[in-house]
Amino acid sequence: MYDFISGPLVWVAFLVFFGGLLYKFVTTYAAARREKVVLPTFSLKHGLRSLAHWVIPFRNRNTRLRPIFTLVSFGFHTCLLVTPLFLMAHNVLWRRAFGVSLPSIPDPLADVMTVIVILGGAFFFARRIAVPVVRYVSDWKDFVLLLVAVAPFVTGFLSTHQVLPGEKLLILHIVTGVAWLVIIPFTRIVHMLWYPFTRAFMGSEFGAVRHARDW
Repeated sequence: MYDFISGPLVWVAFLVFFGGLLYKFVTTYAAARREKVVLPTFSLKHGLRSLAHWVIPFRNRNTRLRPIFTLVSFGFHTCLLVTPLFLMAHNVLWRRAFGVSLPSIPDPLADVMTVIVILGGAFFFARRIAVPVVRYVSDWKDFVLLLVAVAPFVTGFLSTHQVLPGEKLLILHIVTGVAWLVIIPFTRIVHMLWYPFTRAFMGSEFGAVRHARDW
Protein backbone atom coordinates (compact mmCIF):
# COMPACT_ATOMS: atom_id res chain seq x y z
CA MET A 1 0.00 0.00 0.00
CA TYR A 2 2.80 2.39 0.90
CA ASP A 3 4.50 1.81 -2.46
CA PHE A 4 1.30 2.70 -4.33
CA ILE A 5 0.56 5.79 -2.24
CA SER A 6 4.13 7.12 -2.36
CA GLY A 7 4.50 6.30 -6.07
CA PRO A 8 1.62 6.29 -8.59
CA LEU A 9 -0.80 8.20 -6.36
CA VAL A 10 1.67 11.06 -5.87
CA TRP A 11 2.34 11.23 -9.63
CA VAL A 12 -1.41 11.38 -10.30
CA ALA A 13 -1.69 14.21 -7.75
CA PHE A 14 1.04 16.21 -9.50
CA LEU A 15 -0.59 15.66 -12.89
CA VAL A 16 -3.96 16.86 -11.57
CA PHE A 17 -2.30 19.81 -9.83
CA PHE A 18 -0.36 21.08 -12.84
CA GLY A 19 -3.09 20.13 -15.30
CA GLY A 20 -5.68 21.91 -13.19
CA LEU A 21 -3.53 25.03 -12.94
CA LEU A 22 -2.97 25.03 -16.70
CA TYR A 23 -6.71 24.66 -17.29
CA LYS A 24 -7.50 27.51 -14.89
CA PHE A 25 -4.87 29.74 -16.48
CA VAL A 26 -6.12 29.10 -20.02
CA THR A 27 -9.79 29.59 -19.15
CA THR A 28 -9.07 32.70 -17.07
CA TYR A 29 -6.98 34.21 -19.84
CA ALA A 30 -9.74 33.45 -22.36
CA ALA A 31 -12.30 35.12 -20.08
CA ALA A 32 -10.04 38.16 -19.70
CA ARG A 33 -9.77 38.48 -23.49
CA ARG A 34 -13.56 38.31 -23.85
CA GLU A 35 -14.07 41.09 -21.32
CA LYS A 36 -11.97 43.49 -23.45
CA VAL A 37 -11.22 45.52 -20.32
CA VAL A 38 -8.75 43.50 -18.28
CA LEU A 39 -5.84 43.14 -20.72
CA PRO A 40 -5.96 46.66 -22.26
CA THR A 41 -5.80 48.27 -18.83
CA PHE A 42 -3.01 46.05 -17.52
CA SER A 43 0.12 47.98 -16.60
CA LEU A 44 3.30 46.16 -15.59
CA LYS A 45 4.59 49.25 -13.80
CA HIS A 46 1.49 49.83 -11.68
CA GLY A 47 0.94 46.10 -11.19
CA LEU A 48 4.42 45.51 -9.78
CA ARG A 49 4.20 48.66 -7.67
CA SER A 50 0.96 47.47 -6.10
CA LEU A 51 2.33 43.97 -5.54
CA ALA A 52 5.40 45.37 -3.81
CA HIS A 53 3.21 47.32 -1.38
CA TRP A 54 1.01 44.32 -0.57
CA VAL A 55 3.57 41.52 -0.17
CA ILE A 56 5.52 43.43 2.48
CA PRO A 57 3.74 43.62 5.86
CA PHE A 58 2.51 47.04 6.97
CA ARG A 59 3.37 48.81 3.72
CA ASN A 60 -0.33 49.37 3.06
CA ARG A 61 -3.04 50.87 5.23
CA ASN A 62 -5.19 47.75 5.38
CA THR A 63 -2.47 45.67 7.03
CA ARG A 64 -1.59 48.46 9.45
CA LEU A 65 -5.21 48.58 10.64
CA ARG A 66 -5.12 44.86 11.55
CA PRO A 67 -1.61 44.17 12.92
CA ILE A 68 -2.36 40.82 14.60
CA PHE A 69 -4.18 39.42 11.58
CA THR A 70 -1.38 40.70 9.35
CA LEU A 71 1.37 38.99 11.33
CA VAL A 72 -0.52 35.70 11.53
CA SER A 73 -1.52 35.80 7.87
CA PHE A 74 1.95 36.58 6.54
CA GLY A 75 3.57 33.99 8.81
CA PHE A 76 0.99 31.35 7.92
CA HIS A 77 1.15 31.81 4.15
CA THR A 78 4.94 32.16 4.03
CA CYS A 79 5.50 28.96 6.01
CA LEU A 80 2.73 27.16 4.12
CA LEU A 81 4.60 27.69 0.84
CA VAL A 82 8.23 27.58 1.95
CA THR A 83 8.22 24.57 4.27
CA PRO A 84 7.07 21.86 1.79
CA LEU A 85 9.38 23.15 -0.94
CA PHE A 86 12.58 23.40 1.10
CA LEU A 87 12.14 20.66 3.70
CA MET A 88 15.19 18.42 3.68
CA ALA A 89 13.17 15.18 3.59
CA HIS A 90 11.18 16.49 0.61
CA ASN A 91 14.37 17.51 -1.16
CA VAL A 92 15.51 13.89 -1.09
CA LEU A 93 12.28 12.98 -2.90
CA TRP A 94 12.73 15.82 -5.43
CA ARG A 95 16.20 14.48 -6.21
CA ARG A 96 15.00 10.91 -6.64
CA ALA A 97 12.00 11.84 -8.78
CA PHE A 98 13.32 14.74 -10.88
CA GLY A 99 17.08 14.72 -10.40
CA VAL A 100 17.05 18.24 -8.93
CA SER A 101 17.44 19.53 -5.42
CA LEU A 102 16.43 22.81 -3.82
CA PRO A 103 18.22 24.45 -0.90
CA SER A 104 17.17 22.80 2.37
CA ILE A 105 16.11 24.50 5.58
CA PRO A 106 17.37 23.04 8.89
CA ASP A 107 15.01 20.60 10.59
CA PRO A 108 14.60 22.73 13.75
CA LEU A 109 13.54 25.70 11.60
CA ALA A 110 11.16 23.45 9.66
CA ASP A 111 9.60 22.41 12.97
CA VAL A 112 9.06 26.03 13.95
CA MET A 113 7.54 26.87 10.56
CA THR A 114 5.27 23.82 10.76
CA VAL A 115 4.01 24.92 14.17
CA ILE A 116 3.38 28.41 12.77
CA VAL A 117 1.17 26.89 10.05
CA ILE A 118 -0.74 24.77 12.56
CA LEU A 119 -1.29 27.65 14.99
CA GLY A 120 -2.18 29.97 12.11
CA GLY A 121 -4.75 27.46 10.88
CA ALA A 122 -6.27 27.30 14.37
CA PHE A 123 -6.38 31.11 14.44
CA PHE A 124 -8.22 31.33 11.11
CA PHE A 125 -10.60 28.54 12.14
CA ALA A 126 -11.48 30.34 15.37
CA ARG A 127 -11.76 33.66 13.54
CA ARG A 128 -14.38 32.27 11.17
CA ILE A 129 -16.45 31.32 14.19
CA ALA A 130 -15.83 34.29 16.48
CA VAL A 131 -15.83 37.29 14.13
CA PRO A 132 -19.40 38.05 12.97
CA VAL A 133 -18.41 39.58 9.60
CA VAL A 134 -16.26 36.58 8.72
CA ARG A 135 -18.76 34.07 10.09
CA TYR A 136 -21.49 35.55 7.90
CA VAL A 137 -19.56 34.81 4.67
CA SER A 138 -18.27 31.39 5.79
CA ASP A 139 -19.82 28.01 5.19
CA TRP A 140 -18.78 24.41 5.90
CA LYS A 141 -16.55 24.25 2.82
CA ASP A 142 -14.30 27.00 4.20
CA PHE A 143 -13.67 25.01 7.36
CA VAL A 144 -13.00 21.81 5.41
CA LEU A 145 -10.53 23.57 3.11
CA LEU A 146 -8.68 24.99 6.10
CA LEU A 147 -8.44 21.54 7.67
CA VAL A 148 -7.20 20.02 4.41
CA ALA A 149 -4.53 22.73 4.08
CA VAL A 150 -3.22 22.19 7.61
CA ALA A 151 -3.55 18.39 7.76
CA PRO A 152 -0.26 17.59 5.91
CA PHE A 153 1.63 19.74 8.40
CA VAL A 154 0.01 18.08 11.42
CA THR A 155 0.63 14.55 10.10
CA GLY A 156 4.14 15.46 8.93
CA PHE A 157 5.07 16.90 12.33
CA LEU A 158 3.68 13.87 14.18
CA SER A 159 5.42 11.50 11.78
CA THR A 160 8.77 13.27 12.05
CA HIS A 161 8.68 13.11 15.84
CA GLN A 162 7.29 9.55 15.83
CA VAL A 163 4.31 10.39 18.00
CA LEU A 164 2.34 7.48 16.48
CA PRO A 165 3.40 4.30 14.62
CA GLY A 166 5.67 5.43 11.80
CA GLU A 167 4.42 3.89 8.56
CA LYS A 168 0.70 4.41 9.17
CA LEU A 169 1.22 8.06 10.01
CA LEU A 170 3.57 8.51 7.06
CA ILE A 171 0.88 7.06 4.77
CA LEU A 172 -1.66 9.48 6.26
CA HIS A 173 0.80 12.34 5.70
CA ILE A 174 1.18 11.43 2.02
CA VAL A 175 -2.58 11.01 1.55
CA THR A 176 -3.34 14.41 3.11
CA GLY A 177 -0.60 15.99 1.00
CA VAL A 178 -2.07 14.41 -2.13
CA ALA A 179 -5.54 15.68 -1.21
CA TRP A 180 -4.11 19.17 -0.71
CA LEU A 181 -2.40 19.17 -4.11
CA VAL A 182 -5.45 17.85 -5.94
CA ILE A 183 -7.95 20.40 -4.59
CA ILE A 184 -5.74 23.49 -4.98
CA PRO A 185 -6.62 24.32 -8.62
CA PHE A 186 -10.35 23.85 -8.07
CA THR A 187 -10.98 25.60 -4.74
CA ARG A 188 -10.32 28.92 -3.03
CA ILE A 189 -6.89 27.67 -2.00
CA VAL A 190 -5.72 28.55 -5.51
CA HIS A 191 -5.69 32.19 -4.38
CA MET A 192 -2.19 31.64 -2.99
CA LEU A 193 -0.96 31.06 -6.55
CA TRP A 194 -3.35 33.49 -8.26
CA TYR A 195 -2.60 36.36 -5.87
CA PRO A 196 0.16 38.06 -7.92
CA PHE A 197 -2.14 38.25 -10.95
CA THR A 198 -5.19 39.61 -9.10
CA ARG A 199 -3.07 42.08 -7.16
CA ALA A 200 -1.34 43.27 -10.34
CA PHE A 201 -4.68 43.75 -12.09
CA MET A 202 -6.08 45.79 -9.19
CA GLY A 203 -2.90 47.86 -9.10
CA SER A 204 -3.20 48.47 -12.85
CA GLU A 205 -6.82 49.54 -12.57
CA PHE A 206 -6.11 51.98 -9.75
CA GLY A 207 -2.82 53.30 -11.11
CA ALA A 208 -3.31 53.37 -14.87
CA VAL A 209 -7.07 54.06 -15.02
CA ARG A 210 -8.04 55.87 -11.82
CA HIS A 211 -4.60 57.43 -11.23
CA ALA A 212 -4.83 56.51 -7.57
CA ARG A 213 -3.05 54.24 -5.12
CA ASP A 214 -4.58 50.99 -3.95
CA TRP A 215 -2.59 50.80 -0.74
